[in-house]
Amino acid sequence: MPMNLVHRRLCSSEKWARAVEDRLLPWALEGVPLGPDTLEIGPGYGATTRVLLRREGVTRLSVVEVDASYAAGLRREFGDRAEVVHGDGTALPWPDGRFDSVACFTMLHHVPSPARQDALFAEAHRVLRPGGVFAGCDSLSGRRFRFIHWGDTCVPVPPATLETRLRAAGFAEATVEVGTGSFRFRAVRAG
Repeated sequence: MPMNLVHRRLCSSEKWARAVEDRLLPWALEGVPLGPDTLEIGPGYGATTRVLLRREGVTRLSVVEVDASYAAGLRREFGDRAEVVHGDGTALPWPDGRFDSVACFTMLHHVPSPARQDALFAEAHRVLRPGGVFAGCDSLSGRRFRFIHWGDTCVPVPPATLETRLRAAGFAEATVEVGTGSFRFRAVRAG
């Protein structure tokens, strides 16, 4: 799921890391109880992972990253503080009901088709414990968004369809809220 040079530089920048820590994750996870055992899908360069590792209540963090070089970089940076797996969010290597929560941030649009996005939602549901939460956020499509993603794999998720898609993946409860330039979502596996 390639990213162009401008996009890679932006996502690996200190400016992006500060925005993730100061604004994006506090908004995306407002009121979300992650629990002690959390999975992050698609951390990329790890800006979101750094924040999750400091989040109160998260004592065990696993991440799955589809890009082998990013996964290797995450392993070097986080060592034994996070379990880093090179893999695909549409075919997770963990057993059913393993996690208290699953999260993904600003990466769904890099999943190459709506069908693969739906497979990712189903996998998030599968690896959650009953009562577990799937939460995250993604960007809204627009002119600037499309420019930054020129030549990238870019399949924006329409927020108006996401609640229905999450319920189709098996979630009992699902909510989607649109903000400025992005949307957040949370869905709960039935208990």
